[in-house]
Amino acid sequence: MDKEAGCCSTHLIEGDGTFNAQGLDDFIKQVKLAECGLSYAVVAIMGPQSSGKSTLLNNLFYTNFKEMDAYRGRSQTTKGIWMARCVGIEPCTIVMDLEGTDGRERGEAIFLVFEDDTAFEKQSALFALAVSDIVLINMWCHDIGREQAANKPLLKTVFQVMLRLFSPRKTTLMFVIRDKTRTPLENLEPVLREDIQKIWDSVPKPEAHKQTPLSEFFNVEVVALSSFEEKEEQFKEQVANLRQRFFHSIAPNGLAGDRRGVVPASGFSFSAQQIWEVIKENKDLDLPAHKVMVATVRCEEIANEKYSLFVTNQDWCDLEEAVQSHIVPGFGRKLSSMIDSCLSSYDEEATYFEDSVRSAKRRQLEEKLIQLVQPTYQLMLEHIQLETLDKFKKSLLDALSGGLGFANAARDCTGSFIRIFEEQCKDATIKQADWDSAKIRDKFARDIDSHIAEVRTAKLSELNALYESKLKEALDGPVGALLEGGGDDTWPAIRKLFHHETKTAVSEFSVSLSGFEMDEKTNEEILLKLENYARGIVEGKTKEEAAKALYRMKERFTSLFNHDSDSMPRIWTGKEDIRAITKTARSSSLKLLSVLAAIRLDEDVDKIGDTLVLALVDHKKGASPSVSLRDPLASSAWEEVPATKTLITPVQCKSLWSQFQRETEYTITQAIASQEANKRNNNWLPPPWAIAALVILGFNEFMTLLRNPLWLLVIFVGYLLSKALWVQLDISGEFRNGMLPGILSLSTKFLPTVTNLLRKLAEEGQKPVSANPQKTPSNPAHMLGSYQGVEIESSTGSSNVTTENGPEYTSPPRHVKEQ
Repeated sequence: MDKEAGCCSTHLIEGDGTFNAQGLDDFIKQVKLAECGLSYAVVAIMGPQSSGKSTLLNNLFYTNFKEMDAYRGRSQTTKGIWMARCVGIEPCTIVMDLEGTDGRERGEAIFLVFEDDTAFEKQSALFALAVSDIVLINMWCHDIGREQAANKPLLKTVFQVMLRLFSPRKTTLMFVIRDKTRTPLENLEPVLREDIQKIWDSVPKPEAHKQTPLSEFFNVEVVALSSFEEKEEQFKEQVANLRQRFFHSIAPNGLAGDRRGVVPASGFSFSAQQIWEVIKENKDLDLPAHKVMVATVRCEEIANEKYSLFVTNQDWCDLEEAVQSHIVPGFGRKLSSMIDSCLSSYDEEATYFEDSVRSAKRRQLEEKLIQLVQPTYQLMLEHIQLETLDKFKKSLLDALSGGLGFANAARDCTGSFIRIFEEQCKDATIKQADWDSAKIRDKFARDIDSHIAEVRTAKLSELNALYESKLKEALDGPVGALLEGGGDDTWPAIRKLFHHETKTAVSEFSVSLSGFEMDEKTNEEILLKLENYARGIVEGKTKEEAAKALYRMKERFTSLFNHDSDSMPRIWTGKEDIRAITKTARSSSLKLLSVLAAIRLDEDVDKIGDTLVLALVDHKKGASPSVSLRDPLASSAWEEVPATKTLITPVQCKSLWSQFQRETEYTITQAIASQEANKRNNNWLPPPWAIAALVILGFNEFMTLLRNPLWLLVIFVGYLLSKALWVQLDISGEFRNGMLPGILSLSTKFLPTVTNLLRKLAEEGQKPVSANPQKTPSNPAHMLGSYQGVEIESSTGSSNVTTENGPEYTSPPRHVKEQ
């Protein structure tokens, strides 16, 4: 395998001072430097031009830097600064090959360059000291001890630029003596160290470092190598031994310095670029401040990168999407783990940067992550609140359906679901956030209390409606029936019914309310409301009946006037005392009016009934002239009756009674007319004198009938025919309305009736004789008698009932409304 494989040499800084940032980034990716953390080392080499620096590096670190072609003469080979990876050395070691000093290509003598603070050699030396752990000083052996040799300007440059670093770190200076002569190294090293000390002492120092020894800034190492051209094998053997010293160079007591200002590998590119920019601007380089700046930039980059990775993390996206629709079990644990993983990844990459900066950026990253997940966390809490509240509602409903008292059910369910809610909130808690869920817990508690209040109100309303419906059913119909009956015991019966039903309902309602565990005052208010409702039913029904007082009075009058004590319809035969019946019916109607005139639920004694009787019925009895001048009904209020309980005022009673009398007069008149008509119809016999004259004058005809009995048969048949015509023509009914209307009506009905009767007789005569002669009527009189009940349709109908004695008049049915 080629030793130079994997060195990835890169031109870091051009000869004109241009920094190759893209090339450095590509180099870091190729050698995977960013993964090394602090486990890497940087080696730089300085020395005069054409002193064999590239050759030394290629043999020492297996790099492929371009070497000088000796056959073409000495010329500048390395321009600017090159960088490569040391192949096969752990930890990862980066070597920088700096452009040689004292080159003629720069156009000036080296001592003049040192007077120019902007010279490239001085800038590159400052850059190398700022970023390197080990600096190799390549020098010729024969220059040691010489005052004007090229190594002194180089060392002076190194020492001068070192003092431009604020709080510089301790760097290892390894002097590599090339083309070692026969003089032992033990003799060369003291001379070299003495020259180094002299140069250090001669370099102008700031006041703070006037007395600072060289050892505070450098670890000085000296090695010697044989000539590569004359003793190549010996050179390679010595280089191989030297190479071993670079293994584990950053370990304690290793070849590298104290590494106080080392930058983590992931920030090396940015750090190197910023250092070069500062050097080019000819500014003093403050390494501690630079270290903080690099840490700030790199830690922020790492934090942004981790934040972006978290945002696009599939686990986070899935979790965020899931929370949009439902509760995610283990939400807090999952999200805390994701945040922990993100922060841990940040810590791994930023662990070697400045502690204060790293911690600050970590806090910022944590705050951004927490801010990112907060809406999802809030949505999770909302889901928990809504779902737990829904479950609470169902549980409370089930508990109430199971017969548990409301207060106990509400108390048990509240305690249980508050614990469940707190457990779910705890499960959703993100350990990195110090969010207080007290507000959402308070809101949940308020929602529960609000729902309990709503359910309590609804349940109380249901109970109230239930007992109100019971009271309405128990009072409305019976009270209406009692008021319709309207008697002396009506209001006592209503009061008894009211107190009994109200007491029963209040007692049952009180038992039902005990499960709500309300305070005594509230219970009393609710029960009082129920009592008032019962009173309102009675009062409302009374007002309803009072509004129909006239109708009820007429109905009462009609019922009593047209029906006897057995509730049978009256037949006005002429024997009834219409005056007495009318008085009784009107007195009962008046009593109904007095019952409906006021509300008497409180057993108050009043004189409404007596006043009405005295003023409307008995106003002529025993009334003195002075008293009769004052009308007791000429008032708008009853004595001893509050206006709130008055339904019909005295004036209204008087008006109703007048209207009642007018509207019932027709019924009385009809009854009287029917009675008189019945009397007339039943008086069909002639006067006694006419009967006596008929007997005297008809004696001869009577005797003739006795001598010839056949005439009796003819007369009997004629009687039957006349009776049949009487029944069919309803002669008594037709003459009820007068003589002339009766004659006209009979004239139109006579011929059709006779024709129909003859047709029926003819049809009977044509029927075949039955086998049973006992069932066949052979008597014409019997045949005519069978047709006495035949109904013949006429032009005018009649509803009168016909008897053998003539028509009898009946009153109209009870359901017919008087007009």
